Parts: sequence; structure tokens; C-alpha cells
Amino acid sequence: MIKLKKKICFSIAIDGDSASGKTTASKFLAKYFGFKLLTSGKLYRYLAFRIIKDKKKKLDKIYLKKISNNITFKKLQNNKMMYSDNVTSYASSIAKIKFVRKLLNKFQKKFSKNKKFIIEGRDIGSKILPNADLKLFFKCSPKEKAKRRLKEYNKEKRKITLKEVKKSLKKRDYSDKNRKESPLIFVKGAVLVDTTKLTINQMEVKLKKIVLKALKKKYGNL
Repeated sequence: MIKLKKKICFSIAIDGDSASGKTTASKFLAKYFGFKLLTSGKLYRYLAFRIIKDKKKKLDKIYLKKISNNITFKKLQNNKMMYSDNVTSYASSIAKIKFVRKLLNKFQKKFSKNKKFIIEGRDIGSKILPNADLKLFFKCSPKEKAKRRLKEYNKEKRKITLKEVKKSLKKRDYSDKNRKESPLIFVKGAVLVDTTKLTINQMEVKLKKIVLKALKKKYGNL
């Protein structure tokens, strides 16, 4: 871990495909550089979880506003129910709704008032942090990321084939890139990080160099 000077203000926007390594990278960078981290997908998962839990069949704006206004950083942590198949599927569905994105963007904008922070998601560099000090975009080959995700599922003892995982990831990526509201795009000025042939250690080394270069460009010698 590196200790940065208190006066430093630095923001990192991280976007990318499913299972491309962006979440692992975000956690590493946050820990190594001492940054606050928000994974935007947790916001949609939490909202989806509450909708299912409260058995809401119709999404009225008053209900959605009430739930989103009461989201806290603590509520987004360590809730295994937020990662069930039903919640995952529904979170992807409500992420396409303009009003929902607008509500959850408020939480992200508030989070961005931190001095040193990272926000990870799919529309961070394009919509949430268009003026971020550093923008990273992660990608990985379909075959490799399917193998990585299957490995995660096997640890959880979930019965699913590589073919099914690959199909699911392909469907999610297509949806993210082609939705009307805030699609996943590679923005101008972003640094492309292809993790296909990288081990976790190699990715960490690469990221440290990228971030340090960006910090030095803004502040000179640290």
C-alpha cells in the first residue's frame, strides 16, 4: 500500500464488460492507494433485492424514490441475497429504466465528493464521472472470461456449464452495450486494459504503473 499526501484529490472511473476483471482491479487499486470505492452495480442489486423482497409488482416512482433515498454505503456491503440469480437478472432489467438510473446517479454523485475515490460500473466514464482524472476500460476475450466466471461458480458449488456461462455473459454484454439509457461505451481518453492474457499479479503491476503515471502527471513527484 502506498500513502498519498492528504492534499491529493484524485478520481478514477472504471468501466468494462462482465467478468473482465474490473471489480478485482477496483478492489486492488482502492486498497493499494487508499481510495474509497463504490461499485455502482451494487446500487442496482440493492434496489432489485428490495423490490423482490417487498413483492412489488408495479414500480411506482414514490416507492423507488423512497428506497433509493434510504440507501447507505453500509447497506450495500456483505448482503449475499443481493447476488442471487433472481436479483442479478432483475437488476440488469431495471438498469435500463431512465428514472431508476437518475435516482441512483444521485448516490454516485454524492459519493464523488470524496477526495480520493474510485467508482466502478458501466457508465462511469461517460455519465457519472466524465471529468475523472483517470478513466479505465476493461475487456477480456469471451472464452477467458467465461472460464473465470465458471471457476467462481464452481467455488459456490453452482451447477452450470461453460457453454451456459458464456451464453449468459454474451447476453449481458449485448444488453449493456445496446440499451437506450447509458450504454457501455469506450470513452475518449480512457486507458484500455485487456486482461485476457494477464494473471492477477500482472494486472496489478500494470495498474499500479498506470495510476502512478496519472498521479504524477497531475501532481508531479509524489
